[in-house]
Amino acid sequence: MSHIVSVAQLIHLQRAAEHGTGPAVRLLDVRWRLDRPEGRPEYLQAHLPGAVYVDLEHELARRGEPAEGRHPLPEADDLQRAARGWGLDDGDIVVAYDDNRSVPAARLWWLLRRAGVDVRVLDGGIRAWTAEGLPIERGDVLPAPGEITLKGGAGGVLALDQVEEFRDSGVLLDVRTPEQYSGARTATDPVGGHIPGAVNLPAMAAVSSDGRLQQPDVLRRIFATAGVDAGTEVAVYCGSGVAAMHTALALELSGIRALVYPGSWSQWSNTRGQPVAVGILPEGRLTRV
Repeated sequence: MSHIVSVAQLIHLQRAAEHGTGPAVRLLDVRWRLDRPEGRPEYLQAHLPGAVYVDLEHELARRGEPAEGRHPLPEADDLQRAARGWGLDDGDIVVAYDDNRSVPAARLWWLLRRAGVDVRVLDGGIRAWTAEGLPIERGDVLPAPGEITLKGGAGGVLALDQVEEFRDSGVLLDVRTPEQYSGARTATDPVGGHIPGAVNLPAMAAVSSDGRLQQPDVLRRIFATAGVDAGTEVAVYCGSGVAAMHTALALELSGIRALVYPGSWSQWSNTRGQPVAVGILPEGRLTRV
Protein backbone atom coordinates (compact mmCIF):
# COMPACT_ATOMS: atom_id res chain seq x y z
CA MET A 1 0.00 0.00 0.00
CA SER A 2 1.18 3.51 -0.79
CA HIS A 3 1.52 6.09 1.95
CA ILE A 4 1.14 9.31 -0.05
CA VAL A 5 -0.58 10.25 -3.30
CA SER A 6 -0.11 13.12 -5.69
CA VAL A 7 -3.07 15.06 -7.09
CA ALA A 8 -2.78 13.12 -10.36
CA GLN A 9 -2.74 9.79 -8.52
CA LEU A 10 -5.79 10.80 -6.47
CA ILE A 11 -7.73 11.67 -9.63
CA HIS A 12 -6.74 8.30 -11.11
CA LEU A 13 -8.02 6.49 -8.01
CA GLN A 14 -11.29 8.45 -8.09
CA ARG A 15 -11.87 7.67 -11.77
CA ALA A 16 -11.21 3.99 -11.17
CA ALA A 17 -13.77 4.03 -8.36
CA GLU A 18 -16.31 5.81 -10.57
CA HIS A 19 -15.88 3.18 -13.30
CA GLY A 20 -16.11 0.28 -10.89
CA THR A 21 -12.53 -0.84 -11.47
CA GLY A 22 -11.21 0.24 -8.06
CA PRO A 23 -12.36 0.63 -4.45
CA ALA A 24 -14.26 3.64 -3.19
CA VAL A 25 -12.11 6.66 -2.32
CA ARG A 26 -13.02 8.63 0.82
CA LEU A 27 -11.55 12.10 1.32
CA LEU A 28 -10.93 13.38 4.84
CA ASP A 29 -10.07 17.01 5.57
CA VAL A 30 -7.91 17.27 8.70
CA ARG A 31 -7.51 21.05 8.88
CA TRP A 32 -5.68 21.88 12.16
CA ARG A 33 -2.77 23.91 13.45
CA LEU A 34 -1.40 24.84 16.86
CA ASP A 35 -2.56 28.45 16.68
CA ARG A 36 -5.97 27.49 15.21
CA PRO A 37 -6.90 23.99 16.35
CA GLU A 38 -10.48 24.23 15.08
CA GLY A 39 -10.23 23.93 11.31
CA ARG A 40 -13.92 23.66 10.52
CA PRO A 41 -14.34 27.33 9.47
CA GLU A 42 -11.65 26.92 6.80
CA TYR A 43 -13.18 23.60 5.75
CA LEU A 44 -16.63 25.16 5.31
CA GLN A 45 -15.15 27.88 3.13
CA ALA A 46 -13.34 25.50 0.78
CA HIS A 47 -12.63 21.78 0.63
CA LEU A 48 -12.09 19.04 -1.93
CA PRO A 49 -15.39 17.81 -3.40
CA GLY A 50 -16.94 15.22 -1.11
CA ALA A 51 -14.37 15.62 1.66
CA VAL A 52 -15.55 15.05 5.23
CA TYR A 53 -14.15 17.17 8.04
CA VAL A 54 -12.15 15.44 10.80
CA ASP A 55 -11.74 17.17 14.15
CA LEU A 56 -8.20 16.33 15.30
CA GLU A 57 -8.68 17.60 18.85
CA HIS A 58 -11.81 15.51 19.51
CA GLU A 59 -11.67 12.59 17.06
CA LEU A 60 -7.93 11.88 16.70
CA ALA A 61 -7.20 12.49 20.37
CA ARG A 62 -9.06 12.29 23.65
CA ARG A 63 -9.33 14.50 26.67
CA GLY A 64 -6.84 13.38 29.31
CA GLU A 65 -4.86 14.45 32.33
CA PRO A 66 -1.74 16.62 31.90
CA ALA A 67 0.40 13.60 32.77
CA GLU A 68 -0.94 11.90 29.59
CA GLY A 69 0.18 14.75 27.31
CA ARG A 70 -1.84 17.23 25.29
CA HIS A 71 -3.06 14.77 22.65
CA PRO A 72 -3.51 11.29 24.16
CA LEU A 73 -4.39 8.60 21.64
CA PRO A 74 -8.12 8.02 21.19
CA GLU A 75 -9.64 4.85 22.55
CA ALA A 76 -10.09 2.17 19.88
CA ASP A 77 -13.88 2.19 20.17
CA ASP A 78 -14.01 5.98 19.87
CA LEU A 79 -11.80 5.96 16.79
CA GLN A 80 -13.95 3.32 15.13
CA ARG A 81 -17.10 5.30 15.96
CA ALA A 82 -15.51 8.40 14.42
CA ALA A 83 -14.38 6.48 11.32
CA ARG A 84 -17.89 5.19 10.75
CA GLY A 85 -19.16 8.73 11.17
CA TRP A 86 -16.81 9.81 8.38
CA GLY A 87 -18.59 7.27 6.15
CA LEU A 88 -15.77 4.74 5.94
CA ASP A 89 -16.40 1.13 4.95
CA ASP A 90 -14.07 -1.86 4.88
CA GLY A 91 -12.00 -1.88 1.71
CA ASP A 92 -12.15 1.86 1.09
CA ILE A 93 -9.08 3.84 0.14
CA VAL A 94 -8.87 6.80 2.51
CA VAL A 95 -7.02 9.95 1.46
CA ALA A 96 -6.35 12.55 4.14
CA TYR A 97 -5.23 16.11 3.50
CA ASP A 98 -4.81 19.45 5.25
CA ASP A 99 -3.35 22.92 4.68
CA ASN A 100 -0.44 22.52 7.11
CA ARG A 101 2.29 20.61 5.25
CA SER A 102 0.55 17.28 5.90
CA VAL A 103 1.27 17.36 9.64
CA PRO A 104 -2.30 16.81 10.94
CA ALA A 105 -3.13 14.49 8.01
CA ALA A 106 -0.19 12.32 9.07
CA ARG A 107 -1.78 11.92 12.51
CA LEU A 108 -4.84 10.36 10.84
CA TRP A 109 -2.59 8.29 8.55
CA TRP A 110 -0.71 6.85 11.54
CA LEU A 111 -3.84 6.04 13.55
CA LEU A 112 -5.74 4.40 10.69
CA ARG A 113 -2.78 2.61 9.08
CA ARG A 114 -1.99 0.81 12.33
CA ALA A 115 -5.67 -0.21 12.43
CA GLY A 116 -5.40 -1.92 9.05
CA VAL A 117 -6.86 0.79 6.80
CA ASP A 118 -5.48 1.65 3.35
CA VAL A 119 -4.97 5.34 4.14
CA ARG A 120 -2.79 7.79 2.25
CA VAL A 121 -1.84 11.44 2.56
CA LEU A 122 -2.40 13.89 -0.30
CA ASP A 123 1.06 15.32 -0.84
CA GLY A 124 0.85 19.11 -0.78
CA GLY A 125 -2.69 19.07 0.62
CA ILE A 126 -5.44 21.39 -0.55
CA ARG A 127 -2.90 23.86 -1.93
CA ALA A 128 -1.61 21.25 -4.39
CA TRP A 129 -5.20 20.57 -5.46
CA THR A 130 -6.13 24.21 -6.04
CA ALA A 131 -2.80 24.89 -7.78
CA GLU A 132 -4.01 22.53 -10.52
CA GLY A 133 -7.15 24.64 -10.97
CA LEU A 134 -9.36 21.81 -9.74
CA PRO A 135 -12.82 22.44 -8.26
CA ILE A 136 -13.52 22.96 -4.58
CA GLU A 137 -16.73 22.87 -2.56
CA ARG A 138 -18.19 24.99 0.21
CA GLY A 139 -20.33 23.88 3.13
CA ASP A 140 -20.51 20.67 5.12
CA VAL A 141 -20.52 17.08 3.90
CA LEU A 142 -22.55 14.69 6.05
CA PRO A 143 -22.02 11.15 4.76
CA ALA A 144 -24.16 8.11 5.44
CA PRO A 145 -22.64 6.18 8.36
CA GLY A 146 -20.07 3.61 7.32
CA GLU A 147 -19.54 0.09 8.62
CA ILE A 148 -15.75 -0.10 8.83
CA THR A 149 -14.24 -2.40 11.45
CA LEU A 150 -10.83 -1.24 12.66
CA LYS A 151 -8.30 -3.88 13.62
CA GLY A 152 -6.47 -3.89 16.97
CA GLY A 153 -4.01 -1.15 16.09
CA ALA A 154 -1.90 -1.60 19.21
CA GLY A 155 1.57 -1.60 17.64
CA GLY A 156 4.09 1.09 16.88
CA VAL A 157 3.89 2.84 20.24
CA LEU A 158 6.61 3.65 22.76
CA ALA A 159 5.18 4.18 26.25
CA LEU A 160 6.54 6.59 28.84
CA ASP A 161 8.14 3.83 30.90
CA GLN A 162 9.87 2.39 27.81
CA VAL A 163 11.57 5.56 26.61
CA GLU A 164 14.79 5.43 28.62
CA GLU A 165 15.40 1.75 27.90
CA PHE A 166 14.81 2.33 24.18
CA ARG A 167 17.21 5.27 24.15
CA ASP A 168 19.99 2.95 25.28
CA SER A 169 19.57 0.67 22.24
CA GLY A 170 18.16 2.89 19.47
CA VAL A 171 17.96 6.48 18.23
CA LEU A 172 15.35 8.69 19.86
CA LEU A 173 14.45 11.59 17.56
CA ASP A 174 13.09 14.86 18.94
CA VAL A 175 11.43 16.57 15.97
CA ARG A 176 10.61 19.91 17.61
CA THR A 177 12.35 23.14 16.68
CA PRO A 178 15.92 23.69 17.93
CA GLU A 179 14.61 26.37 20.31
CA GLN A 180 12.16 23.95 21.91
CA TYR A 181 14.74 21.15 21.99
CA SER A 182 17.36 23.28 23.75
CA GLY A 183 14.91 24.70 26.27
CA ALA A 184 15.24 28.27 25.01
CA ARG A 185 11.52 28.19 24.26
CA THR A 186 9.12 26.34 26.55
CA ALA A 187 5.81 27.02 24.75
CA THR A 188 2.99 25.64 26.91
CA ASP A 189 4.99 23.01 28.79
CA PRO A 190 6.04 23.40 32.43
CA VAL A 191 9.77 23.02 31.69
CA GLY A 192 11.94 23.35 28.61
CA GLY A 193 14.56 21.00 27.25
CA HIS A 194 14.54 17.48 25.85
CA ILE A 195 14.72 13.83 26.87
CA PRO A 196 18.38 13.10 27.67
CA GLY A 197 20.10 11.41 24.74
CA ALA A 198 17.48 12.44 22.17
CA VAL A 199 18.78 13.73 18.83
CA ASN A 200 17.16 16.84 17.36
CA LEU A 201 15.89 16.68 13.77
CA PRO A 202 13.02 19.15 13.17
CA ALA A 203 10.01 17.64 11.43
CA MET A 204 10.04 20.34 8.78
CA ALA A 205 13.43 19.16 7.53
CA ALA A 206 11.46 16.50 5.65
CA VAL A 207 9.31 19.07 3.82
CA SER A 208 10.24 20.95 0.65
CA SER A 209 9.53 24.63 0.06
CA ASP A 210 6.21 23.86 -1.68
CA GLY A 211 4.85 21.96 1.33
CA ARG A 212 5.38 18.50 -0.13
CA LEU A 213 7.44 15.75 1.44
CA GLN A 214 10.95 15.36 0.11
CA GLN A 215 11.75 12.48 -2.22
CA PRO A 216 12.76 9.17 -0.53
CA ASP A 217 16.44 9.46 -1.46
CA VAL A 218 16.56 12.98 -0.01
CA LEU A 219 14.76 11.80 3.13
CA ARG A 220 17.29 9.00 3.61
CA ARG A 221 20.14 11.52 3.47
CA ILE A 222 18.34 13.79 5.95
CA PHE A 223 17.77 10.98 8.44
CA ALA A 224 21.35 9.77 8.04
CA THR A 225 22.52 13.10 9.49
CA ALA A 226 20.79 12.08 12.72
CA GLY A 227 22.35 8.60 12.70
CA VAL A 228 19.26 6.87 11.31
CA ASP A 229 19.31 4.42 8.42
CA ALA A 230 17.47 1.27 7.36
CA GLY A 231 19.16 -0.81 10.06
CA THR A 232 18.46 1.62 12.92
CA GLU A 233 15.87 1.18 15.63
CA VAL A 234 14.26 4.61 15.84
CA ALA A 235 11.51 6.22 17.88
CA VAL A 236 10.08 9.70 17.41
CA TYR A 237 8.56 12.32 19.70
CA CYS A 238 7.58 15.98 19.43
CA GLY A 239 5.61 18.42 21.57
CA SER A 240 2.31 16.57 21.85
CA GLY A 241 2.38 13.65 19.43
CA VAL A 242 1.20 15.26 16.17
CA ALA A 243 4.38 16.27 14.34
CA ALA A 244 6.01 13.00 15.48
CA MET A 245 3.58 11.09 13.29
CA HIS A 246 4.52 13.28 10.33
CA THR A 247 8.15 12.26 10.84
CA ALA A 248 7.02 8.62 11.14
CA LEU A 249 5.40 9.05 7.72
CA ALA A 250 8.59 10.54 6.28
CA LEU A 251 10.62 7.68 7.76
CA GLU A 252 8.19 5.15 6.26
CA LEU A 253 8.64 6.76 2.84
CA SER A 254 12.39 6.36 3.20
CA GLY A 255 12.01 2.67 4.05
CA ILE A 256 12.43 2.97 7.83
CA ARG A 257 9.76 1.81 10.30
CA ALA A 258 9.63 3.96 13.44
CA LEU A 259 7.99 3.79 16.83
CA VAL A 260 6.14 6.87 18.06
CA TYR A 261 6.12 8.13 21.64
CA PRO A 262 2.63 9.70 21.55
CA GLY A 263 2.81 11.41 24.95
CA SER A 264 5.90 13.27 23.72
CA TRP A 265 7.35 16.25 25.57
CA SER A 266 3.95 17.35 26.88
CA GLN A 267 3.72 14.11 28.87
CA TRP A 268 7.39 13.84 29.80
CA SER A 269 7.54 17.39 31.16
CA ASN A 270 4.36 16.86 33.20
CA THR A 271 5.63 13.71 34.91
CA ARG A 272 7.45 14.47 38.15
CA GLY A 273 10.93 13.04 38.47
CA GLN A 274 11.70 12.64 34.78
CA PRO A 275 15.22 13.68 33.73
CA VAL A 276 15.55 16.72 31.47
CA ALA A 277 18.48 17.78 29.30
CA VAL A 278 18.92 21.48 28.53
CA GLY A 279 21.04 22.80 25.68
CA ILE A 280 21.91 21.87 22.11
CA LEU A 281 23.65 18.55 22.87
CA PRO A 282 21.78 15.26 23.34
CA GLU A 283 22.97 14.75 26.94
CA GLY A 284 22.92 18.47 27.72
CA ARG A 285 22.85 19.94 31.21
CA LEU A 286 20.79 17.54 33.29
CA THR A 287 17.97 18.48 35.64
CA ARG A 288 14.61 16.96 36.60
CA VAL A 289 10.96 17.84 36.23
